[in-house]
Amino acid sequence: MTPRTASGSRPSQAVSAVAHPPTLPAEGGALTPLQRLETLCDPGSLRLLRTAVISPALGDRAQAGDGILAGVGTVGGRPVACYSEDQALLGGSLGARHAETLVRLLQMAGDAGMPVVGFLASAGARLQEGLEALAGYGRIFAELTRLSGQVPLISVVCGTCAGGGAYTPALTDVTIMTRDAKMFLTGPGVVRDVTGEDVSAADLGGPDVQKKNGVCQLVADDDDDAVRITRELLGYLPQRSGEEAPRARPVPAPAFDPSAHVPSEQRRPYDVRDVARAVVDGGRILELSPDWAASVVTALARIDGRTVGIVANQPKVMAGTLDAESAQKAARFVRWCHLFGVPLAVLVDTPGFMPGSDQEAGAVIRHGAKLVHAFAEADVLKVTVVLRKAFGGAQIAMNSRALGATLVLAWPTALIGVMGAEQAVGITGRRAIAAADDPAAKKAELAAEYAAEHLSAEGAAALGIVDEVIDPAATRDRLVWALTSLRRPSQREHRARNFPL
Repeated sequence: MTPRTASGSRPSQAVSAVAHPPTLPAEGGALTPLQRLETLCDPGSLRLLRTAVISPALGDRAQAGDGILAGVGTVGGRPVACYSEDQALLGGSLGARHAETLVRLLQMAGDAGMPVVGFLASAGARLQEGLEALAGYGRIFAELTRLSGQVPLISVVCGTCAGGGAYTPALTDVTIMTRDAKMFLTGPGVVRDVTGEDVSAADLGGPDVQKKNGVCQLVADDDDDAVRITRELLGYLPQRSGEEAPRARPVPAPAFDPSAHVPSEQRRPYDVRDVARAVVDGGRILELSPDWAASVVTALARIDGRTVGIVANQPKVMAGTLDAESAQKAARFVRWCHLFGVPLAVLVDTPGFMPGSDQEAGAVIRHGAKLVHAFAEADVLKVTVVLRKAFGGAQIAMNSRALGATLVLAWPTALIGVMGAEQAVGITGRRAIAAADDPAAKKAELAAEYAAEHLSAEGAAALGIVDEVIDPAATRDRLVWALTSLRRPSQREHRARNFPL
């Protein structure tokens, strides 16, 4: 990071010689718009653009730059387009010149094939400019849609974003919020006037709200922490679709067996993130949306220095059961990895999809189909490891061989089938169980027989549904081998759009 001077500012000799508008720190000691960009970019690399534009509609209140600083710098030596909105000018509201600057930057990013990072703090369309400001949002949304799936798009919400200012981050790949940030389409005052509900800004759209519904993927302590997370995130990603993510120096995984974290008892919970950490470089994962649909874990990590996307059932939450929201979360992540050529490591331990009227009303069929579509569509390396169980439709949906998985591995004690043994014999053996002197003992006996005959990993391997049954301790070695020998080099630019699912 760029060091601060004694006054708390950062040296600005790297920026354009055109004087930038004065900006004031936000409440809580947040960085100024210029400091955010300087902190993000490598020292000496930032160059600002369009710093002299002024909105004629604001008269005496107009400021050079019209409430936004935009430029291009490098992060880790790679070019990045970046901008920061200034809430000190009319709450960061968007006017026509403000919009033109952002649209111009997005066009440059698309032409040059470089990621975009935005620091957002906007009250929405500027009332003083009316429809012209509103049309500015339309042009921004169109450019973001054009870039979606072509270059990584990252938003950092570091103030209050309302109306169109909230849609902007929602159209990007990853949204990071600082703890004091807020996002909502309509503010507390309008909500109170229209619905009679009296709610604070934090309760309406703070990070505690948005991280639980999938709008926000990561929460940072403050601006500096948000910049740190952003730089880490960019390090996992390619510059653009069709290129590979930079390879880091390989780091050994922690020296312990991943199976040590997985209880042999099928119903005993555990944290699948411990298994993931046992096979990735340095035991480090960057989990996205950890508080939304937590029965599935989605994360970025490295194996042998190469970026991988991890999708894993989480037995710690709902026994790893898939539902409408977790299927949606996993599908969006899988498609994102597909668009940017990121290989996938899929850790499976799930009893199936959640049954019930609430799930059917919540469109579990539609969202489950999206997950199936995402895995079937993804033309990246896709390795599945069945840890403990994979039953029913969830066995198919979690990157099965039938959907096109590159490689399917299973641990020796894994169970794979249409449903769990107890549920199966409850149907196939119900008469024998009912006639037995000890129905519970008879059911257990039949279940053990059914599991041995129909659910074993060896049986699945004999059918070709599993490519190989492996020692859990060999999981990382197998993943490294797959990434080295079976990985698919980036061949083309993906033209599909990364629409929110």
